[in-house]
Amino acid sequence: MKRRRSRWPGYKCIGDYHGRRYDCDFVSPYAKTAGNFDSQIMVLLQDWSSNDALCGNFHDDCAKCGYGVNLPSNKNLIRLLEEHYHLSLKDVWGSNVFPFIKMGGLSSRIPPQDLCRGAVEFALPEIQIVRPKLVICFGQATFNAVRKACELDPVYPLAKAIRSPFTWPVGRREVRIWCQAHPGRLGQNMRNRGGRLRVPGDWKRMREEVPIRG
Repeated sequence: MKRRRSRWPGYKCIGDYHGRRYDCDFVSPYAKTAGNFDSQIMVLLQDWSSNDALCGNFHDDCAKCGYGVNLPSNKNLIRLLEEHYHLSLKDVWGSNVFPFIKMGGLSSRIPPQDLCRGAVEFALPEIQIVRPKLVICFGQATFNAVRKACELDPVYPLAKAIRSPFTWPVGRREVRIWCQAHPGRLGQNMRNRGGRLRVPGDWKRMREEVPIRG
C-alpha cells in the first residue's frame, strides 16, 4: 500500500503501465512467483523494470509471473538457487531494493541516494517482516544501498563486497546479508573475467556459512 501511494520525482510507478496489469499486492511483482513468505532466503535485486521496457508491448509473463522468463538474469538466478541450495524461485521470497520505475532502458542508472532511500523505506522493513536467515543482494549497488541503510560504509570493488557479508539483527534472529554478482550476463561475465569461474566459488562459500535446508 505504501509503494502504491508513493510518488517519487523522476520515476513512475508499476501501476502506471498497461492498465495496472503488472501491479500486485507486494513491494515487487517478483513476489508473484518468489512468494514464499516463510522462506529462510530472500533474494533482493536492484529494480524491477524500466520505462522504455514497460511502454512497449504488453508482456504476459511479467504480468503473470512477475518477471521476464526469457531474460538471462532471471534464468541465471533460478539456476544458481537450484545448483547451490536446491531451491526453486517459488521456494524463496523475492523483491527489489528500489520499487519504482526508472526512466530510460533496463541498464539506466539509479543514483545511490535513491537506492539507499528505497532500502530504508521498503527493503529493510520487508526484511523485518519476512525475517529470512539469508538475504542475497544481487549487484554491488544493491548491497551497498542496504549497507548504507544499515548505517554501514559502502564496500568497493565487487570482489571485496562479495567477501564482506554482514549481520543485521531482526528481533531475536540475526539476518546474514551477502553480496553476489548481478545474475545478468554482464554481471556474471565481469565476475568470471579472465576465464576464472569465480561465481560458483562465491556461492559455495555463502552456502557453507549459511546452510539452508530445503
